[in-house]
Amino acid sequence: MASQKNAIDLQNRFKVPHVYVIIFCLIVLAAVATYIVPAGEYERITDDDGRTIVVEGTFTQIDSTPVGFMEIFQSLHQGMVDGASIIFFIFIIGGAFGIFRATGALDGAINSISSKMNGKEIYLIPILMVFFALGGAVFGMAEETIPYIMIITPLALMLGYDSIVGAAIVLGGASAGFSAAFMNPFTVGVAQGIAELPIYSGFMPRIIFWVIFVAVSITYVMLYARKIKNDPTKSLMYEEDQKRNNESNHNDGTKITKRQMIILGVLLLTIIVLAFGVMEYGWYIKEIAGLFFLMGVVMGMIAKMHVNDIAESFVKGCEVLVLGALVVGFAYSILVVLQEGSIMDTILYGLASAVSGLPTGLSALGMYASQALLNFVVPSGSGQAALTMPLMTPLADLVGVSRQTAVLAYQFGDGISNIFTPTSGYFMAGLAAAGITWTKWVRWVWPLIVIQYVLAGVFITIAHLFIF
Repeated sequence: MASQKNAIDLQNRFKVPHVYVIIFCLIVLAAVATYIVPAGEYERITDDDGRTIVVEGTFTQIDSTPVGFMEIFQSLHQGMVDGASIIFFIFIIGGAFGIFRATGALDGAINSISSKMNGKEIYLIPILMVFFALGGAVFGMAEETIPYIMIITPLALMLGYDSIVGAAIVLGGASAGFSAAFMNPFTVGVAQGIAELPIYSGFMPRIIFWVIFVAVSITYVMLYARKIKNDPTKSLMYEEDQKRNNESNHNDGTKITKRQMIILGVLLLTIIVLAFGVMEYGWYIKEIAGLFFLMGVVMGMIAKMHVNDIAESFVKGCEVLVLGALVVGFAYSILVVLQEGSIMDTILYGLASAVSGLPTGLSALGMYASQALLNFVVPSGSGQAALTMPLMTPLADLVGVSRQTAVLAYQFGDGISNIFTPTSGYFMAGLAAAGITWTKWVRWVWPLIVIQYVLAGVFITIAHLFIF
């Protein structure tokens, strides 16, 4: 009994920090770095497509502008301002799905699917993950995953899995497709354009890499899902999911009504319009948010909800995502500190210099490692391409690495950590939507992240030696 009490006391003493605490510590570390790391900057120009391009060879040291004590706290406000478009996007999506949940259509659909998929639930995982992987590969699905998480997670719970499986189907699928993308305009398109390569060239090797990369991710999720199906107590989210199931009315066996089927039809139509708008018209946060807000209102009207009930359901939906939405602002605050301290370009210069000093055979992997490290600071795919490819392109020419391989190194370095690093705003919001803490997700996902980093390194080596 004494040893058990000591174990409990030790667990309480070393409680895992809240995600806000973790990110604030990163903000403080970034501020400290502004006193240690020399300030510097590159010259930048704007190209014909409106992209800001770093001019290689123009790095110069400038006067240090260290971030002061009060500026650390002020960076939180500026981070919220800089991330406002994503933050309010998250709130609107959450509110729309709050109305959707209030109609009861989701519960009815889950009950129906659960009864029809009895014994065959495992086959939904590869089907859905391939769908999201295609979204990541074709149109860079990222923030768009949040609405799907709010659909797939309760479905996974009802089918006998846990919330991690639900989030992994969406985040894992989209991230794998994004990392190994073969025609993502925001990563492959931008990077190849800056590298002066034909857009979407090197298509076939990227298709092969994509298939292998996605297959490995699907296998990892399916093995975990099977383990949870056989023994739910092995889930990292067992207690939280049990509480969620107890509070839910999913298990009441209620069949879906015709009115709820119409509401589900509105959801399906919304998803189709979303995909079409993103691919054909380049819709982004503003258009997607408006589409889902309209969806929520229409659903409430079909369900014959009073306008006040629609409004209250919207607010409740926003409340669910407060943690995830504000995390985005905290994450942006790290970037604010690095930029205010003028050390962002210094970090980039240091990484580029380290790569240039490697032997030719290791240069491609050095570029890959540099991109992977930089993605923890610059989680935006297109932003990282605009920042690094103007430097990596001439660097690749100098060290004997093909430009296609340099683009591939950028892709994998940029994409893999997007479902790991707390500076990835959409990822943290997705975890909040699924009700999963960052620390528990990391405990589950880190072996997959390691596998993906190693696999990507193999792909880049093969590309460097035999393909490009």
